[in-house]
Amino acid sequence: MTENTIATSKAPADGLVTLTHVIYGLHAFTVVTGLLTPMFIVTAFLTGWPSILAVILNYIKRNEASGTYLESHFRWQIRTFWFALLWVLIGWALVFTLVGIPIAFVLAMGVGVWVLYRVARGWLTLNDKQPMPG
Repeated sequence: MTENTIATSKAPADGLVTLTHVIYGLHAFTVVTGLLTPMFIVTAFLTGWPSILAVILNYIKRNEASGTYLESHFRWQIRTFWFALLWVLIGWALVFTLVGIPIAFVLAMGVGVWVLYRVARGWLTLNDKQPMPG
């Protein structure tokens, strides 16, 4: 049995689908904040209260999503947050070397675009009532 077959074995509650849209909306709000202010997308994503609240909601409600296509969305959202944090920490480590400063800047921009992509792709896939891939 494939993971997508398992992930769509039961229908999620309507309230949980709505909550998943709200969580993507919180992440999207933070991404837009990062685009419209001097902050990078990724720093707004990791430090903004909407995204932090969204990840907390992911952890609180992920058991309810288990066995539905929403499980893959919760995993997608949680991984987006933690991998973005990992790359930012790597970028901060690079800042302490003169040669690493431009690399850290490019890394921060790249991770910001990656976060934007993950939020947009996830939300569009949720809108189609489909699970996220593997």
